[in-house]
Amino acid sequence: MKKKITLFAVLVAVIVAGIYFTKFYLSKDLAARPQDVVVDTTDVKELTPMVYRFGLPVDSFEVLEGVVKNGESFGNILLANGVGYSVINKIATDFKDVFDVRWLRSGKPYSLFCESNDSSRVAKYMVYQSSAVEYYVFDLQDSVNVYSGKKDVTTKVHEVSGEINSSLYQTLVEKGASVGIAMKLADVYAWSIDFFRIQKGDYFKVIYEEKYIDDTVNVGVGRIIAADFNHGGTSFYAFHFDRPDENYSDYFDENGKTLRKAFLKAPLDFYRISSRYNPKRFHPVQKRWKAHLGTDYAAPTGTPIMATADGEVIAAAYTRGNGNYVKVRHNSTYTTQYLHMSKFAKGTKKGRIVKQGDIIGYVGSTGLATGPHVCYRFWKNGKQVDPYSQKLPEADPIKEKYKADYETQMTVLKARLDKLPVEGAETDTEIHLASVGG
Repeated sequence: MKKKITLFAVLVAVIVAGIYFTKFYLSKDLAARPQDVVVDTTDVKELTPMVYRFGLPVDSFEVLEGVVKNGESFGNILLANGVGYSVINKIATDFKDVFDVRWLRSGKPYSLFCESNDSSRVAKYMVYQSSAVEYYVFDLQDSVNVYSGKKDVTTKVHEVSGEINSSLYQTLVEKGASVGIAMKLADVYAWSIDFFRIQKGDYFKVIYEEKYIDDTVNVGVGRIIAADFNHGGTSFYAFHFDRPDENYSDYFDENGKTLRKAFLKAPLDFYRISSRYNPKRFHPVQKRWKAHLGTDYAAPTGTPIMATADGEVIAAAYTRGNGNYVKVRHNSTYTTQYLHMSKFAKGTKKGRIVKQGDIIGYVGSTGLATGPHVCYRFWKNGKQVDPYSQKLPEADPIKEKYKADYETQMTVLKARLDKLPVEGAETDTEIHLASVGG
């Protein structure tokens, strides 16, 4: 009995010792593992997002940048970068409605996406930038394709003001603003202010949009949102209002009257009146006294000529005296004519319906002309008259259904303009309001 008890005690001791032995070495092994097991991380790289340009993965290609040289063709560029005639021909013929290869212009940038690590550098894609915003992508692989795209453009709202002591252009430059604003203002106030008669001391306040690519690259002026142009002590307000869903957009004054007249003041944006309507003018070419029943606007050859009102082209022809000319019938009362053009605008022909501001031709000196200008003639009830002596009709005011919305929007913008100081003004100027549409 005593011997059995002794054997049992020894067995228990062995079991207990085994448990402690296993636990001790197991825990020791586990504790050692973090130090003993080393993971090699030399080949593990942090994942970075793929970089894209024009919707193409830049990292997958060698990208070559270029500019179209004078006389360089679409085919020349691709042939020099490993693209065959068959692909070039397919693009030129099958995708002509998307991009006509004749549209390529010198000075425009392009990018070639070539296969990486390819010594021959065969282009797989070409991107042609037709403007700062628009571009065309040419897929040069087996499934040839051509499509257009646009860069993302952000719009920012800015303010600028200034007193004019020389010219509107110069003042804007001095304020660090784009001269494109001057062109926009000329459009907005084309019916009410002659920008060649701006006086010293006139001032402007403008709230406008500028467009950017990548939030930093300026690609031009957007809309004039609101403006106060003080001319000769009279303040001319302009507020933009639109309803894109109904294709309704225009500029109105503080009373809701449109800034537009039925006719533009002149058929050119910027001009110099070289000869006014004169029933007794001495003709400089024919050397005799002859009535001049038009107004001559001198401008460089090629300056765009605009239709001064909506209407139908009833003549686009050439005569020895008029040179290239266009005649537009606006309604049963008014007709206008534009003489001495260097050429007609594309699509300008008899029967064409034109809108106010449409380009119908370009300044020249064809016919009996001593220099580049457009002779603008104006008929009322079949009789030639001086357009500057006419009380021309106005366009319609803000639509009644939009009036409440417009007044709410205009009130906010007008308060913002009125608080905007005139930079460069020495003293406060007394302001007189003008109903521009009146």
